[in-house]
Amino acid sequence: QVQLVESGGGLVQAGGSLRLSCAASGTIFERDDMTWYRQAPGKQRESVATITSDGSTDYADSVKGRFTISRDNAKNTMYLQMNSLKPEDTAVYYCEIREPSPFGTLDFWGQGTQVTVSS
Repeated sequence: QVQLVESGGGLVQAGGSLRLSCAASGTIFERDDMTWYRQAPGKQRESVATITSDGSTDYADSVKGRFTISRDNAKNTMYLQMNSLKPEDTAVYYCEIREPSPFGTLDFWGQGTQVTVSS
């Protein structure tokens, strides 16, 4: 069974940095495409950054130049380095993986980690 465990969230002042981790188990990690999402209170969940199995990355315009997504296949872990944080980055951050299977792409989510940026 696939499990995703996020960590690294917390409270930080504007301009600070945090690094989120998403540790996966029960999946052939190197085949998976993965995305960090976030959801702020009263807002829809939005995609923040994506990394594919071949290492290609994509970012939301709001985080380009400040956030970096990466993966360590040896550790079955995905990361989101967040620099120059702003109060509007406050949200619950979720990792999502998409695992190819003979039945189509399977989708798994972590439980979320809270990021709070104070002004």
